[in-house]
Order: sequence, then C-alpha cells, then structure tokens
Amino acid sequence: MPELHHRRDRCQLCESTALTMILSLAPTPPANAFVPESERSREQPYFPLDVFQCEDCHHVQLVDVVDPAVLFENYVYVSGTSPAFVKHFEDYAATLCDRFGPADDSLIIDIGSNDGTLLSFFKQRGFRVLGIDPARDIAANATAAGIETLPSFFTPELAREIVAERGPATIVTANNVFAHAEDLYSIASGIADLLSPDGVFTFEVSYLVDVFQDVLFDTIYHEHMAYHAVGPLQRFFTRVDLELFSAERVSSHGGSLRGYVQKAGGPHASDGTVEDLIEAEKQLGLDRSATLREFGDRIDRLRDRFKATLQELRDAGNSIAGYGAPAKATTLLHHFGIEPGTLDYIIDDSPLKQGLYSPGQHIPVVSSDILSDDPPDILVILAWNFADVIMKNNAAFSERGGRFLIPVPDVRLCP
Repeated sequence: MPELHHRRDRCQLCESTALTMILSLAPTPPANAFVPESERSREQPYFPLDVFQCEDCHHVQLVDVVDPAVLFENYVYVSGTSPAFVKHFEDYAATLCDRFGPADDSLIIDIGSNDGTLLSFFKQRGFRVLGIDPARDIAANATAAGIETLPSFFTPELAREIVAERGPATIVTANNVFAHAEDLYSIASGIADLLSPDGVFTFEVSYLVDVFQDVLFDTIYHEHMAYHAVGPLQRFFTRVDLELFSAERVSSHGGSLRGYVQKAGGPHASDGTVEDLIEAEKQLGLDRSATLREFGDRIDRLRDRFKATLQELRDAGNSIAGYGAPAKATTLLHHFGIEPGTLDYIIDDSPLKQGLYSPGQHIPVVSSDILSDDPPDILVILAWNFADVIMKNNAAFSERGGRFLIPVPDVRLCP
C-alpha cells in the first residue's frame, strides 16, 4: 500500500544524500497497530524496516516513512499504566525544577504528552501546563483529567499560535517522541520559537550507544525514525540556532539519552558532558558504517539462541505465553521469525490493549488475571526492560513452578 508510506532520499539532520544501509530487519506492520476481533482476519499492511547511516553527519535513521496518521492518531500506548514510568516522570519533573528553577507562573509544554503523566507532576507544583499529542482519544482523556492537551501534531505554526495566546515556554519537553517525526528541522525550529530567552528544551530518546552495545534491535520500529547519537545532534541543533549544552545517559527503555538544549547564546554554560559522550561514541566507532554493519551479525546470534531455547521448551511440552505487548515486541517477534501460535497469548497491563490482537501475527492480548485461572508453564517477557518488576509482581507464578524467558539483551531462563 504505497500511499501509506514513502521513502526519503536525504538525511533527516543534514539533508545529505550519502546514505548507506547498515541493517535490514524484517518488514512489520506499525508496531502499535493492534486490531480488534472484527479485523483479526484482515491482512495488515507491512512496511520495510531498513536502517541507514548518513556518511556525512553519521546520523542513523529509517528512510521508509509511514503516514503519521496511521501511526499515531489511534494510539494505544499510555505512560500511566506503568508504575516504573510514572516514577520516572515524577523524578524527571523534580530534576528539571531543581536544576532550572522555573518561576511560579512558568508555562511548561510537553510535545507528545500522551496521557499527561509528566505534566501532572508540573501541575502539582503550580505551573501552567499544556500538552500536545495527535492521539485524539488519549488527548481528550488527558484534557478531561485536568491536563489540557491539544490533539495536534507539533508544527512551527502551532508554536507561534501558542506563544501569541499564552506566551513563551520556560520548559519544553519531548520524551521518546523526538525520534518520531520525519521533519525534525521543522520541529526544532518550532521549539526555538516556543522557548523563552532563558528557556530549556529537554528530550529523551533511545540512545544509539545502548542499542549497539546491548543489541537492543527491537527498539527499531516505524515510529522511531531516528536512532540518535550526541555527535550528529550537536551539529543539528546548531543549524536551527539552538545549543545542546548538556547530555546524560538514563536507564529508561533499556538505555536512553537525555539532552538539554537552549537558544544559541543562552544563559546555561556547557558542562562538558556533550563532548565526553561524543568522544565515547567515536571510541566505539559509531561514526563508521562498517562498525554498525556488524550489528546485524550480533542480532542473528541472539535470534538463534532465543529460537533454540524456545524450541527446547516447546519440545519438552511446555505451554508458552508472552508478558508485555510493547511496540518493541512487534519487531522482535517478526524479525526472530516467531510463528503465530508459538505464543498462546500475550499478557499486558494496559486496558487499552486487552481484548485486541497483536500487529500482524494477531496473538490475543489479555489481562494478568489469566495467571490465576490458567497459567502457562513459560512466560516470555517481551517488555524486557521491565523484567525485574514483572518477575517481582508475579512471584506467585514462579512459586507455582512457572518460569520466565527473557529474550533481550541476553537470553535468560529464570528461575
């Protein structure tokens, strides 16, 4: 269905045409395209999942762009169903307030605000808050819950409207969404318009270093168009009169990058962290496509170990299900070639996903109540970044003899 996607021929960050393919994963449907029972028999569109690196600025990216309306307008992921993410966003808000000390009447804006979890912690502190998110139902629910959310994609035009109506923002955040758009230049330009002279834009994205070191290939899916490293980002922000003055690694999503950006010439001094991370990236060879091509071989070895373990468990007569239906599971199940029927069902704690079927393979998604009524022998933890929490919360399953299989970053059978 070519009308639903197109292929770019230029780098997202520097517009170079010198793009080299470094990895080809199995095509998949959009990673969050869960379907109801009524559409279970309907074939879903699949799109290429090929990863390229720019030979000029070294940015790693997808070039096959799926229509954003297909990806985001009927979104089923919400942050508030994960206690770990609620705590992460609470700490995040506290960090920003302590570090930058926004004035009492400051406007805080979150781009891709989802259900408003992060903004709720700023609102509790008395700040004015505004969310922007194209997922219409989630935006409406957030507004009804007290976090005003515009059901829109962020654009420079929208930024100027907001400034005209509400004034500039002291803090703008974009967490796990600054990799989600094709035209990052327009988004960054809009953020520059949105910020007050002393304002800060802060973002979190999956970090290429963690993806490479820990073989986190399943964080690659169509929503994530960019796999950011600090070096390309530093040069990119300069193009739009912004400055990346600080950066740090954080643990969310198995390994992320948090960046702090201000207008060029802003009041915040560079603390050296940007330069330190750029040097570490060079030491790993992430500015060379040859290094990244080796990534595919490591993925293949991980796949072979996982499939062999899964087959041994099935041959021994074990019933097997999944736990967690995150976007990354779509990439993992398709690229590892896990056939429909291998997993009896997938448990997920989000009511928005329960009763639906997984993208492409149409595995039923159910609540954890099934563990009390008819537990499997093995649970594959597809939401592997929450493995410790999932195992702790389901200790009763283990006590009855159930075991957990963790596929990434290493194949582990617990206990």
